[in-house]
Amino acid sequence: MQINKKLQDYIENNIFPSYKKNDLGHNLDHIKYVIERSLKFASKVTNINYDMVYTIAAYHDIGHYIDAKNHEKISAEMLLADKNLRNFFAEDEIKIMSEAVYDHRASLEGEPRSIYGKIVSSADRNTLVDVPLKRTYAYRIKHNPTATLDEIIEESRQHIISKFGKEGYATEKMYFEDLDYKKFLDEISILANNKVKFKRKFMEVNKLNN
Repeated sequence: MQINKKLQDYIENNIFPSYKKNDLGHNLDHIKYVIERSLKFASKVTNINYDMVYTIAAYHDIGHYIDAKNHEKISAEMLLADKNLRNFFAEDEIKIMSEAVYDHRASLEGEPRSIYGKIVSSADRNTLVDVPLKRTYAYRIKHNPTATLDEIIEESRQHIISKFGKEGYATEKMYFEDLDYKKFLDEISILANNKVKFKRKFMEVNKLNN
């Protein structure tokens, strides 16, 4: 697969720097991770436009620092408004990319409108147990700084169960075979259902033992 070099240079120089404004869970490392997984899933689809796949993954969380709860809408609007993308794509392609960004969240009702939305939605799934433990701690420290450590740990555990547990919203709508994600779901579900082990792991990952 070959990405247009001029497009890649534009995104790396003008879009990637914006991710410094985002939190740990939506920073540039995460974006590069989603790009890599998106291109992997795209390789299983015939007649796919890899430049579009790359661009969607690169923009999908760009508006997170503005409004985390509505970041998919804001990110989609930012992609749509980027006049420089007209140097690389037709208007109908930009519309499809914007819709794919809007449709990427795991909590979305219904399915993404295109194969491009399904690709980035599938790619935007962490496969390492430590990552959601760090994310949920950072989120709770920021939004509920007066909570006790035990309250933070239990709230985090319940959040992870609701998201990754047997009936969690992030366990559905898997559009591609993803053995790494299935392994992750098994591991984090087992961990979250054991309060003692969860607390121990949570403390270790977030360096709270000292």
